[in-house]
Amino acid sequence: MTLNINKPLRAAPLQISDGETASAFAVKPPFMHALGKALTERMSGPGGAYNIGNLIGLCQGIGAQLLVSRDPNQLPWADAPSVIGHYLTGNFAAVAMTTATAIFFASGEVYHHAWNGRRRPSETVNRLGDFLSGVGAVCLGLALFELGHPFLALTSGLLHCVGKFGSACHRSGVPIFGMPVRGPDPFRAMVLLSRVPAIMAAVSGLYASLFGIEGGQPQHWSTPASLLACYLLWSWADLLLFRPSEPHATDDRTAD
Repeated sequence: MTLNINKPLRAAPLQISDGETASAFAVKPPFMHALGKALTERMSGPGGAYNIGNLIGLCQGIGAQLLVSRDPNQLPWADAPSVIGHYLTGNFAAVAMTTATAIFFASGEVYHHAWNGRRRPSETVNRLGDFLSGVGAVCLGLALFELGHPFLALTSGLLHCVGKFGSACHRSGVPIFGMPVRGPDPFRAMVLLSRVPAIMAAVSGLYASLFGIEGGQPQHWSTPASLLACYLLWSWADLLLFRPSEPHATDDRTAD
């Protein structure tokens, strides 16, 4: 008995319906990929940079308070609600700081809506973001002054709020007090300048904590590092807000 192996094998072609191709064989994007893309779009622009910094600062402050106030005789995080409540509303400075943080989150959201999908923002909405940020800066200044930081209260608070309120009232490219417009927007520059003392203080605190330099109240390196990250993000958002004053910046949408 012999086997004929020279005869070619023929297989019936596989028939796949359009429905099967679309459902069973189509490659669908993973949920995490879609979520990451949505978050990237949501946190883009100055509003996103502001609120990422706000979130880092809030989480770091609450985390540090939980670690400092932890009772070794209790279960971990058992007293977390009371500690967080005291951190947010324990005294006047805490209430002022919490109010400032909430307003800054709201202003970041407004900035996001003003800039979403645009190269030039909706001017009316952008001004609302400036105004809210100015109100938040007033509350921040009060909190810093109450905590015993008068210089930071004057810069991060007063200088910041003057710059933001000025941006809310002043149209980019319009002369101020009849003076010709030269260089960057002065009110935007004022806000950016208000970040410098706080950045220097964060760098100094980080250097002291890393190299064990004694001076004042000791702190873990994560506290000044987080503050530095926050102020750098906020400064980047400040720089992004300079773009409406650029004469060559055009928008493919209709700006208000």
